[in-house]
Amino acid sequence: MQYRTLGKDLTVSAVGLGCMGMSHAYGAPADKKEMTELLARAVDMGYTFFDTAEVYGTSQNPHDNEELVGAALKPYRDKIVLATKFGIRFDLQGPKAGGPLIPDSRPEVIRNSVENSLKRLGTDHIDLYYQHRVDPDVPIEEVAGVMDSLIKEGKITHWGLSEASEEIIRRAHGVCPVTAVQNRYSMMARWHESLFPVLEELQIGYVAFSPLANGFLSAKYGKDAKFEAGTDYRSSMPQFTPEGVERNRGLLELLQATAERKHATPAQISLAWMLCKKPYIVPIPGTRKTERLVENAGAADVQMSAQEVEALDKALDETEMSEVFVGSPVVKTANQTM
Repeated sequence: MQYRTLGKDLTVSAVGLGCMGMSHAYGAPADKKEMTELLARAVDMGYTFFDTAEVYGTSQNPHDNEELVGAALKPYRDKIVLATKFGIRFDLQGPKAGGPLIPDSRPEVIRNSVENSLKRLGTDHIDLYYQHRVDPDVPIEEVAGVMDSLIKEGKITHWGLSEASEEIIRRAHGVCPVTAVQNRYSMMARWHESLFPVLEELQIGYVAFSPLANGFLSAKYGKDAKFEAGTDYRSSMPQFTPEGVERNRGLLELLQATAERKHATPAQISLAWMLCKKPYIVPIPGTRKTERLVENAGAADVQMSAQEVEALDKALDETEMSEVFVGSPVVKTANQTM
């Protein structure tokens, strides 16, 4: 495994592991014993960057993922970087899987969240603490002030933002330096590339979630793929519909052809493309399978020149694609009694 630096001094594996899907959004939660073994295997392979959040769970156990990750990684705590998130809850009365999201970053809510996350993760500090979504009702400067206090108290060591704009990033960074921005990014979701100049200016890392477009870019799913409605978000994602698969045929062919030239897999090409684009990008694909864990780690060994990356970008610009899942809607009802 290779390693990269987020911000000024947070060293992580070049490919991280998004743990959400073990407990949330990809069907019923996976077997905890199997996931504990998978997480241990990841550490053995050189993964050091593990991503979770307080809301990754089920209606029966809303914090399932933090509990799983904390217990599984406790023996390796001094070797790894733990990232978790605060600032949203799910509207469980929503009409379908995946939302809507209710933001809430009031200072008292953040302080309650960090204490509970520390307990569930079984640790005395969080290495990277993200605001999961921007709260329109709480100035980002106020959130950054709380982060500054938590760093001084030793409860967190670094903080970040998720799905944030350049304006929010600049305002937050001015109060308490931001280490990383975690935004959606893949060959099908490139709109945040406009942030690269400001990230370079401020020396902030980019953590790419859904780097395989929720698994679609692994090229493992066809028109007949079935997903459980209600618990598997892919059941309502446009890229997985029969029409979406058909529209994305050219994209999959581009991936396959590139993979054959590079003696790699489509998933590895999808990840290597962004790894070779910028040295501060760290993708965090998720998986429940050991073979995918190995495959994703191998993406860091696939080399692409600047010219090859540019050629892929140009090809992507010219390739027809379906719409892609852009995330759960955020509703502005933050400051309600919890």
